[in-house]
Amino acid sequence: MKIDLIGAITASMPLLFAGAALAASAPKPTSLNRADIPPQYRWDVSPIYASWDEWEAAMNTIQVKMDAFAARKGSLKNGPAAVLSAYQAFDEIGMLQYKVYRYPQLQRDVETRNQEVAGKFQRVGAVFAKFGTATSWFTPELLQIPQATMEQWIRETPALAAYRFTILDNYRQQKHVLDEQGERLLSYATRFNQTPTATFQELSTSDIKFPTVTLSDGKETRLTPGTYQSVLQTNYNQADRAKSFDAFIATYAATANTYAAIYNGVMQKGWFTAQARNFPTTLDAALEGHAIPIDVVNTLVSTVRAGTAPLQRYAKLRKKLLGLEQYHLYDGSIPIYKTTATYPYDDAKQTVLQSVAPLGADYSAKYQRFLAGQQIDVYESEGKRSGAYVGGVYGVGPYMLLNHNDTQNALFTLAHEGGHAMHTILSYEKQPFVTSAYTIFVAEVASTTNERFLLNKLLETTTDPKERFLLLQHAADSIVGTFYTQVLFADFEMQAHKLVEAGKPVTAAVLNGIYLQLLKDYYGDAVTVDDAYKYTWSRIPHFYNSPYYVYQYATCFASSAKLFKDMTTGEPAARAAATERYLELLRSGGNDHPMTQLQKAGVDLSRRETVQAVVEQMEELVTAMEAEAARIR
Repeated sequence: MKIDLIGAITASMPLLFAGAALAASAPKPTSLNRADIPPQYRWDVSPIYASWDEWEAAMNTIQVKMDAFAARKGSLKNGPAAVLSAYQAFDEIGMLQYKVYRYPQLQRDVETRNQEVAGKFQRVGAVFAKFGTATSWFTPELLQIPQATMEQWIRETPALAAYRFTILDNYRQQKHVLDEQGERLLSYATRFNQTPTATFQELSTSDIKFPTVTLSDGKETRLTPGTYQSVLQTNYNQADRAKSFDAFIATYAATANTYAAIYNGVMQKGWFTAQARNFPTTLDAALEGHAIPIDVVNTLVSTVRAGTAPLQRYAKLRKKLLGLEQYHLYDGSIPIYKTTATYPYDDAKQTVLQSVAPLGADYSAKYQRFLAGQQIDVYESEGKRSGAYVGGVYGVGPYMLLNHNDTQNALFTLAHEGGHAMHTILSYEKQPFVTSAYTIFVAEVASTTNERFLLNKLLETTTDPKERFLLLQHAADSIVGTFYTQVLFADFEMQAHKLVEAGKPVTAAVLNGIYLQLLKDYYGDAVTVDDAYKYTWSRIPHFYNSPYYVYQYATCFASSAKLFKDMTTGEPAARAAATERYLELLRSGGNDHPMTQLQKAGVDLSRRETVQAVVEQMEELVTAMEAEAARIR
């Protein structure tokens, strides 16, 4: 019994869109001082707790409840009432865990330099570790009850129905559950297991010193992650992009040996746990919890490796249309044609809201309420973590972190994270706590589906060949960022973990070699691969925060492509039925295995054709872009 408290976090990827400029409205603040950002653009954590005193009281309450739960040891054999009572008590603790976790975590992420908040957040980790030890008896004791007996208890006790999936899934994984002594021993490592990830967070956010460069306009630019991405997405001077890339990646290269040691620690932790629980590999261990067949990942990687021709064809098209003698990876985010469009946050909110109208009035109304609230932290500020994510608090709702910079990428990031937020809202409304947390495997379906609706809405509003080209480019860039790049990342993870499993050295040089070769394998001769790109692995947060996460961006992207097609093509009745199946997927939370949930919605990821369809879509997009480019004068 455990709670997934990580939440959905997006990867950094080039998502580009160009269209008509929006009216100037509430542009991003010119200051990175958080105090200068208006309150409506900063999240309000008071719905979780009104003060640190309330949080302290909750920390005390959770301690009392944990002690009471530990005292239940030996009671499960007493019958269904005892099992029900234990699960209900666990729910109470779990809901408190979400709140005591998020309250300091959200405040830490917008001010990572605040050591007082960081210290409080560490206390949460200590409490959770204690609870892991205090409950280590539960699953082994539960599994001492014969499955047939447990199923009878569930049938005869209506209140246990909500726990049926969770209870029976323990029996499915029984061979990987240790005895009480073994589970207790593993629980002692909980806090230690968090150390590599916490170290990466401090090194890459709190202690990092981002470089300042002087670009061709004579202005000094400090290359935070947000401003670096802005340069790559908006600066048409290739020399400026090259200079920014060299300076930015050098920041990570300077401490690459430390990053390698941290990443080795992450992988060694995973391999230790996999072996302790009798898994042959770390990948098997990562997939077993949600019953994902290993062939899904292997088929994904092999299909994409065999399908890189459209990716390389697109890179060559970009090189030709941009008029570059050499095409580099840092050239991959700049729109081929210039646009003056900006996307101020308030306008972007309305755009993404209008785009999801096909999902119905109820969905739109709930989305509008969320966007109008103060559970979104909008702009970049000093000490704020980079990227974007949505983290839920059961009983309160989702919190969204952005670093909105008025770019086209920021517009699509808002749509992406809005999908996560609505997934959370619908799941919390329909699911009891025990099945409210959806798995990572379906999490990115909602986010990428919302991006597709946004793109579709914008395509409907223009006939101009240049704008249409740029929209097609966005679709292609989405496949590059969410499909090809994430599979490349997954390929890297699999190769690196295999080294650990074989007892081979894992150094910065080794990791650099793997990553550089992957770039050459995927891009061939279509791109000039700069040697410094070999350090890219060191700055990918998912490698440290959630190993074997990234492949699910690609599987979810393939899933959303199928679902979106079903919802937007064909007869009206068929579209309506597909939309209802999709909404039911969002409402289902974690009440079944994700492969089964997707199959109910109309997607079968065990079929190679589901993945191959994205490769074919990329080929079609490049063909369409070539046709539109021929019409542009």
